[in-house]
Amino acid sequence: MLYGTAAATAALLSAALLAALLRTPALRAGLVDRRRRTRAVPLLGGVAVAVTAGAVAWTGELLGAAPLDAETRRLLVAGAAVAALGLAADIWRLRTRFLLAGTAVAAACVVPYEITGVAGGVLAALWVVVVTVGFRALDHADGLVGTAGVVTALGVGVCAAVEVLDGLAVLMSVLAAAMGGFLMQGRRPARIALGACGSLFAGFLLGGAAVLTRAGHDPAVSAGVLLALGAPAVADVLLVVAARRLAGRALLRGGPDHLAHRLRRLGLAPRGVSVVLGTSAAASVSVGVLVHTGSLGATALFWVAGGVLGVVLALLLLTSSASHRRASPQVTGQLRVRNG
Repeated sequence: MLYGTAAATAALLSAALLAALLRTPALRAGLVDRRRRTRAVPLLGGVAVAVTAGAVAWTGELLGAAPLDAETRRLLVAGAAVAALGLAADIWRLRTRFLLAGTAVAAACVVPYEITGVAGGVLAALWVVVVTVGFRALDHADGLVGTAGVVTALGVGVCAAVEVLDGLAVLMSVLAAAMGGFLMQGRRPARIALGACGSLFAGFLLGGAAVLTRAGHDPAVSAGVLLALGAPAVADVLLVVAARRLAGRALLRGGPDHLAHRLRRLGLAPRGVSVVLGTSAAASVSVGVLVHTGSLGATALFWVAGGVLGVVLALLLLTSSASHRRASPQVTGQLRVRNG
């Protein structure tokens, strides 16, 4: 208990300090993300999170204070590889297909096939990829992915502790603390962003840890719990895929069609978007934790699934209508000019 508190404190302060120190080098190197077209946000916040979380976790292993089991060590090593791939994408703007391929290979290496079986293992690896991509997609607004990451890491950490997976629980607490430290610099207005490095690292560790925690439980209930633990990321992925398919656009081509973009289009302020999505993440993660611990019946998971689908459908319909209303006066004016 004492070491866990010390490790979380060290991760929190180290991530905050390192993120602040990396801001200037990122700006000088031109590693920035353009947000709202006029503001350049440096992209090396993910390095601070990945280095801090990895260093603190491995320090506990080397000192023997918080030993990591084989599965947790494998997850951490694979997460580091995904973070390195993300950093390469931040520097050289790698195509999304390469990120997907690398993440899929890493996910296939951390699934416990001896428990899930081959078919279950493939589905589990696919789930890790979806969550990882979802967290990457959330990194388009200040503080959004950091908030979701802290909430999800705490929830997965509780689930791991219930399963007496001490190493995994410590890793999740360290990740939550590192993301919290990042938020000291990454909250609105963000002075630094996670970038692909940090968002892929966090999403991969969270998705992989959730799979390891639910391995061996009822598959149907596990699917619902995993959905509850990763609801914001999954909702964003579903929303983007549905919107781009309906519009006939390429799935891997970026655009302003994510959760935060659509909520802003409906008139919600940037801070309001973070509050709404953070609250939603806390609610869905709480349901997942309560079902996992047996404090809540599995039927509660249907409410989470219904909520995710309802939000996706509502945002598709409402934002399409809002866009149509904004476009109508312009079209009418053009017709008048032509007719005149």
